[in-house]
Amino acid sequence: MTIIQGTHLKRYYEVGGGAFRKPATVKALNGLSFSLEEGKTLAVVGESGCGKSTLARLVTMIETPTEGELTIAGRPANAADRELRAMVQIVFQNPYASLNPRQKIGTILEEPLKINTSDDAATRKAKAVDMMTRVGLRPEHYDRYPHMFSGGQRQRIAIARALMLRPKVLVLDEPVSALDLSIQAQVLNLLMDLQKEMGLAYLFISHGLSVVRHIADDVMVMYLGKPVEMGKVEDVFAHPRHPYTAALLSATPIADPTRKKTRIQLTGELPSPLNPPPGCPFNPRCPRATDECRQAFPAESGEASHRFFCYHPL
Repeated sequence: MTIIQGTHLKRYYEVGGGAFRKPATVKALNGLSFSLEEGKTLAVVGESGCGKSTLARLVTMIETPTEGELTIAGRPANAADRELRAMVQIVFQNPYASLNPRQKIGTILEEPLKINTSDDAATRKAKAVDMMTRVGLRPEHYDRYPHMFSGGQRQRIAIARALMLRPKVLVLDEPVSALDLSIQAQVLNLLMDLQKEMGLAYLFISHGLSVVRHIADDVMVMYLGKPVEMGKVEDVFAHPRHPYTAALLSATPIADPTRKKTRIQLTGELPSPLNPPPGCPFNPRCPRATDECRQAFPAESGEASHRFFCYHPL
C-alpha cells in the first residue's frame, strides 16, 4: 500500500529583488512524481542543490508545494492536520545541532508526547525509557545531557525522539553522513531493525550510494529539481540507463581491489537553479547530448520497476 504519493510537485522560491529589479525564481523542485510504499525505503540521491532537502520539507509539511499534489495515507498533506503531522517525522543530518543542549534526554524524548498527547508524567517517562531501550540506550541515560554522548549515541537519541509518536514514515536527511564509518554501520543496522519491528517507511536522503545500496528498496536519482532515473535498487545499480546515474555510480568506492572500474568524469559545474538550461537539465554536462536534449525534457521510458528520462539511454 502506498503511504505517500507525490504528483508533479514543484517548489519555487523568490530571491533577491528590490526597488529597481525584479526578484529571481529558484526552481528547487521542478516537476517531481514519486510514491513510497508502507514498510519500504525510498532513497533520494543527487548532488547538492538537486532538491533533496526541499522534498524532505514538503513531505514533513514544513513547506507546501508551489504546484502539484502530495498525499499522505490517502489524505492531502496539510500542516494543520495534527494526525498527519504525527504520522511523518524527520531525523536530521547533524546530531550535534538537532538536540537542545540545555535539556536532559528524558525531557527531549517526552516533549512530543507532552505536546501531542494527554499522557501523564509517569506514562511519558515509561514510554521514553522504553524507546531508549529500543534504540540501544540505557535507562540511566534518561537524566543526562546531550554533550555527555558521542555522535552515534546522539543520533540514536534523535531517532528515538522521532519515533515517540509512533509515526508511519521517517524522513532521514543524511542521517549518518556526520558519523564515523563504523558508527554509520551500527546506525544503519538499527534503522533496518526498527523498520522491521515497527513497519516503518523511510524516505532516505543521501549522497552516499554505497549506503543506499545497503538500506534502500527503491532509489530516485535527482538532478536540478527533476528526477532522471528511478527504480529498484538492484536494477538501477546493475544497469544504470541515465548518463548522470552512471557517473554517480562510477564515483562510488568499491571494496574489491581485483575489480576494474572506469571513472566517468563530468565536465562543467551544476547549472544554477535560478537559470536552469532548457530541455534536459543535464545536457550541458552530458557527453551524449544532442539538439533534442536541449529543446524539451525527455518523456518517461522503461518499465515499472526501472524508469528513466533520457533521449539517449545507456
